[in-house]
Amino acid sequence: MEYTRLGSSGLKVSRIALGCMSFGEPDRGSNQWTLDDNAAEPIFRQAVEEGITFWDTANTYSDGTSEEVVGRAIRKYADRDSIVLASKVFFPMGDGPGGRGLSRRAILEQIDNTLARLGTDYLDLYQIHRFDPETPVEETMEALHDVVRAGKVRYLGASSMWAWQFAKLQHAADLGGWTRFVSMQNQYSLLQREEEREMFGLLADQGVGSLPWSPLAKGRLARPWDDQSSQRAKVDPLHARYEGDENRPIVDAVRGVAEARGVPMAQVALAWVLHNPVVDAPIVGPTKSHHLTDAVAALDLELTDDEVSRLEEQYTPRPPSGY
Repeated sequence: MEYTRLGSSGLKVSRIALGCMSFGEPDRGSNQWTLDDNAAEPIFRQAVEEGITFWDTANTYSDGTSEEVVGRAIRKYADRDSIVLASKVFFPMGDGPGGRGLSRRAILEQIDNTLARLGTDYLDLYQIHRFDPETPVEETMEALHDVVRAGKVRYLGASSMWAWQFAKLQHAADLGGWTRFVSMQNQYSLLQREEEREMFGLLADQGVGSLPWSPLAKGRLARPWDDQSSQRAKVDPLHARYEGDENRPIVDAVRGVAEARGVPMAQVALAWVLHNPVVDAPIVGPTKSHHLTDAVAALDLELTDDEVSRLEEQYTPRPPSGY
């Protein structure tokens, strides 16, 4: 495993992040493919053995049960001090005034609930899951700063928003003397590259690291275009965003490079994401052991300039998605 600093901070993270949206009680929330404690055990054990120490979840995943499963896994398979633990806040968790969004009430209420479900005293990284247009940015950034000062959170991150919104939040932190974000968890893959237009330039300038989610486009980049065997694709409503015919030439290019190299398509697609210098750690959400095996192997796959050009040349502009 390789390790790197998260943005310009001093926090060291594994270059592959364990995405924990795949874990939780299957009958809770909308994610029917999630793995409960017993089903997830081999994945957690493999992550520890592979040196994947950066684990990312969210309060909203499987109605809070992802955090519960992850917390139990840390106590059973790892040591809390060896894990860089991240979670998120924004999406609905209740009907009360602190049940959603990024108000001071919501942040202070939800961080305590998250820590209780995880069974820990602190998070290494606390991320706002989206931008909240209903709350003043000053209120959000001061409340986040207060949870850092209280020792409940070590670092702050954000996820999936327009570059101007992220810049506005960072500027508010600077003006208030509050804690800044060190990471941006954004959607980035060969099928969704719109972050290259503005966000990545902002991140590079500000010393903020990128933590791409869905780097394999919900698995669409991990199998040939005509292969519809993914069970998750059949029940995941977000999978449809990658099914447009404009994506077929890109998937075919990944397949061509992978066949020439004699490696799985997932390794090629993930190696391309890792090729971006702003990217610190792509988030991989495994449900099978080979998902982590391929992710770790991608760290050693050096793509040539010709291969990179072949993978990129079929991309066409498209609306950003995910925020």
